[in-house]
Formats: sequence, structure tokens, C-alpha cells
Amino acid sequence: MAVLRRVARPLLAAKFIRDGIAAVRDPALPDPPEDTRGEREAPALATRVPFLPEDPEQLVRLQGAVQLGAGVLLALGRAPRLASAALAVTLVSSALTAGGRGTDDGSGARRVDLLTDLSLLGGLLIAAADTHGKPSLAYRTRRTAAHASDAVSHRAHAVSHQVGNAAGATVDSVTHSVEAARKRLS
Repeated sequence: MAVLRRVARPLLAAKFIRDGIAAVRDPALPDPPEDTRGEREAPALATRVPFLPEDPEQLVRLQGAVQLGAGVLLALGRAPRLASAALAVTLVSSALTAGGRGTDDGSGARRVDLLTDLSLLGGLLIAAADTHGKPSLAYRTRRTAAHASDAVSHRAHAVSHQVGNAAGATVDSVTHSVEAARKRLS
């Protein structure tokens, strides 16, 4: 399985590395939609998210930089789950902004692009969920907590047993002392 991951991750990352380089070098904006299905436009993303740049070209460059960085990380196998999740977010955002844009000349090019993006999204989601055959952090945490709980319970039972024995010995000693004192007084 390690060989499969070593080969599959760079193959999955290749498109994002290429697209990231292209977007950073030349942030060509997508064509505006031809039919506007509503007169009002959604507020700009930059006004809703304060840390994003307002310039659309800078947004495209930023997305390209994220794709390039996350693609390289995924290809190298460094933080592959985080890189896959970041690439999935950029893929969804680019698919949403490109949705309905361009023309469909009957060749089905938009449909093919959408299916390609969906296929890549599926691969990225699988890569983001891949734990390399090791249990997840949540599973390991629950397991460790259960073992700790069992150990504490066992130790508490042992201490209770020791306290009970000590109390019993103390009661026996006091009873013996009372009997001895009673014999002396009689």
C-alpha cells in the first residue's frame, strides 16, 4: 500500500501544481457569465472575508499559490491529509466560480470539466481521509482513555482492598486491646 501512495499522490497533485504555477504566473480571470439569472450580484468575497485581497487577480494568485504549495506537499507526502483538504477547498471554490461560465457549444466540454473536477474531488477526499492504515487520532485517544480508566479503576479497587484489610486489622487490634484491658480489670 505504501508503494501505491507513493505513486498515486504525485499523480493526483500534478494537475494542481500545474494549475497553481499557471495561476501565479498569469492570473487570467474567467470569462463573465453570459446569462445572469438574476439582476443582483452577490457581494464580493473580499468584503465578506476580511483577510482576502479585494483585487480579483490577487485572489486568483492566492488560490494558485495554495494549489501549488498544497500540491507540492501532497506530491512529497508531507502533511498529505491537510494538503488534500486544502486542494479540495480550492477545487470546490474554482468550480463554483466557474460554474455557468463560458459557452456550451454542444460538445459537452463544460460537462467533461465538471466530471473531471468531481473525480479529482473524490480522489482528494479519499486522500484527506487516508490514515496510512493507522488508527485515527480520535480512536487512539479513546483507546488510551479507556486503558487509563481501567488502570485507575483497578488501582482504586486495590487501594480499597488494602484500606479494608488495614481497617479490619485495626478493628482486630482494638478488639484485642479491649479484651486484654477487660481481663486486667476483672
